[in-house]
Amino acid sequence: MRVVSLACSNTEIVHALGCGPLLVGVDDHSDWPVELVGPLPKVGPDLDIDVEKVAALEPDLVLATLTVPGHEKVVDRLEAAGLPWIAPEPTSLEDVYRDIVDIGERLGVRERADEVVAAMRREIRAVEVPEDERPAVLVQWWPKPVIAPGRASWVTDLIVLAGGRNPIGDEPVKSRPIADDEVAALAPDVVSVSWCGVDPAKYRPEVVRDNPAFTQIPAIVRDRVVCIPEAWLGRPGPRLLDGYRALREVIEAVRGA
Repeated sequence: MRVVSLACSNTEIVHALGCGPLLVGVDDHSDWPVELVGPLPKVGPDLDIDVEKVAALEPDLVLATLTVPGHEKVVDRLEAAGLPWIAPEPTSLEDVYRDIVDIGERLGVRERADEVVAAMRREIRAVEVPEDERPAVLVQWWPKPVIAPGRASWVTDLIVLAGGRNPIGDEPVKSRPIADDEVAALAPDVVSVSWCGVDPAKYRPEVVRDNPAFTQIPAIVRDRVVCIPEAWLGRPGPRLLDGYRALREVIEAVRGA
């Protein structure tokens, strides 16, 4: 079977399923694991996939995504080219588990997929914390304007399971921009710098700390601006486990202070 992945999350799911050798091409942003993706043909960035390159690889299955705004246009072009595709659109952690199993079934490794999900469930479990003791954790997908996840995001599930709360976690959106004065009013206890498309080595938490609108929010007053790679929170796949671990460590530190 020949598989082309057009999203980092799909590439990492295929790897976790032990099916890396089935990959014959990946998108330009798939960067992990390096030893797998390094030698593979690249078919373009997520919003500008070269469908002709994809077709030339003669895939039996193309793993697209609808979690990236704008990628639906890529899906339309895959359909027009007559290529076999699926495009997961998870909005919860349960959806992520579902999609791992679905991809596993399509690749003929359902048992392995069940094992991957079971291992994630064993560790990503709910921490019992009274509602009024849950720290507010604001995850920044982008700093200017601040863009943060809402209810329709697996990140909100991770925050809650780790013992915190998402200050806009009740809003029925995948994510949305938040004005600086609104961030100040939300008064997050923690701000996670998790900027999309930026190498974590280039994250600049001082952009948050030095914003004059944020001087009085608890996260700044108590120096709780942290850096959690977007790869651990923004990619709906097995590495969400790393994101959960990082969130839990931060939340437990806040609650223990």
